[in-house]
Amino acid sequence: MGGRDGAGTAAGLSVFDAGAPEPCPAPFNMAAHVLARAGTQPDKVALAVVDARGARRWSYGRLEGAVRGVAGGLTDRGLAPGDRVLMRLGNDVEFPILFLACLAADLVPVPVSAQLTARELAALLPGLAPALIVQGEGLALPDPLPCPVMPAVALAAMHDGAPAPYAMGDPERPGYIVYTSGTSGRPRAVVHAHRAIWARRMILEGWYGLGPDDRLMHAGAFNWTYTLGTGLMDPWSVGATALIPGAGADRHSLPLLLRRHEASIFAAAPGVFRQILETGAPLDLPRLRHGLSAGEALPAEVARDWRARTGTAIHEALGMSECSTFISGSPAAPARPGTLGRPQTGRRVAVLAPRGTAPVPLGEPGLLAVSARDPGLMLGYRGAEAETRARFRGEWFVTGDMVRMEADGAIAYLGRCDDMMNAGGYRVSPLEVETALAEHPEIREAAATSVPVKAGAEVIAAFYTADHDIAEEALAGWCAGRLARYKCPRIFLRVAALPRGANGKLRRGALRKTWKGPE
Repeated sequence: MGGRDGAGTAAGLSVFDAGAPEPCPAPFNMAAHVLARAGTQPDKVALAVVDARGARRWSYGRLEGAVRGVAGGLTDRGLAPGDRVLMRLGNDVEFPILFLACLAADLVPVPVSAQLTARELAALLPGLAPALIVQGEGLALPDPLPCPVMPAVALAAMHDGAPAPYAMGDPERPGYIVYTSGTSGRPRAVVHAHRAIWARRMILEGWYGLGPDDRLMHAGAFNWTYTLGTGLMDPWSVGATALIPGAGADRHSLPLLLRRHEASIFAAAPGVFRQILETGAPLDLPRLRHGLSAGEALPAEVARDWRARTGTAIHEALGMSECSTFISGSPAAPARPGTLGRPQTGRRVAVLAPRGTAPVPLGEPGLLAVSARDPGLMLGYRGAEAETRARFRGEWFVTGDMVRMEADGAIAYLGRCDDMMNAGGYRVSPLEVETALAEHPEIREAAATSVPVKAGAEVIAAFYTADHDIAEEALAGWCAGRLARYKCPRIFLRVAALPRGANGKLRRGALRKTWKGPE
């Protein structure tokens, strides 16, 4: 079957080849690519942090100056190429500045959620071996510390320092590390190459429809990888303006900010779109062209109601931390109802038999996989070579998502093939939650799964066995001391026993089916 630009599916099989991507130039530096427009448009606004009081603006010239100044400051501290810098920062402009400064100096930035507890952070450090931790005010650190710590306030003093040159090199060398939860219950360190930003050019038209005249607002925090890529790096790569709501912005203020700051594209998790709709506030957004949704499945009713209220579509994308988004609808090629869209130009995607390497026939369900040659694919999981190899099947990298491919390459999403939960766009392993609960002295066994609380909204629920009911407030406090907020269950239920299969394996899906929903 034919497709755009000669792309198409293999005869009768669930393989879609959307053409070859343009090779990444060499030598290459990710930060230099992101900030290339600073040389031709230094006075244009690159970033505006907006709230009810107005906007704090950063021009391209000022942004690049700060990035290269911090890069020089980090080098002066004795950090060497390849050293890892753990970014323990809050939702502040210093976050993207430090991220790009590390890349400019050939250091490896490691952004982590500000919501992580000191205990969770300590579990990451042995395999990471950072050379420096940059700490935001009030954010806890584990004891003992494995390396020096620099307070985030020290970064501002480096902004006007002597600008460091961009460290150019092999585009295949490690660029940055992000963490993702795995089926093992342990967060995995995903290592991406500098070329990852070049590969994201396939997303610009394949999902965003983004150009230099756009003003893209992202509703997430700086330290969410969705915000970091879609909200900041990609707009800057094309010379657009990134708009980020300031601290305290909520579903009631976002429509006003979108209108006041003339956003042309709005990116958010599905829950944010739903929350804005629930306010019932007028959504008169004359400059808005469309919305972008990722992080979890977009409910059809949310997309329908958003279009009815704003006159604009929401384009959805599917991806993963290991390869960003690679299947999507776009303004130029909207997804057919019931599908996520098609593989972006330059991608090669297949649907495999769940336990095999062969593609299934078109129209049959199977495991989504992307070509191991995809330029946006990670280098691997740091310190987990065996787990890295296990994700590859011949020419394919498997994702863990169950899908169905149509004859034109359109992908229908069927769900996860494991028990991963989704909490507001964050993927959470049930094992992390269950481990925290199992340490409670009164709990014998615990299981976690996500459950629906209303149309298009799910939360994490914890089921436990114990001699008596335990106060929800006590369990919530117990979890809050051990888990990031987005990982904490919102519902706690005592059960007589946890359902298990014949081999003793916990059946979390059975627990989900027993959930009756709110009264």
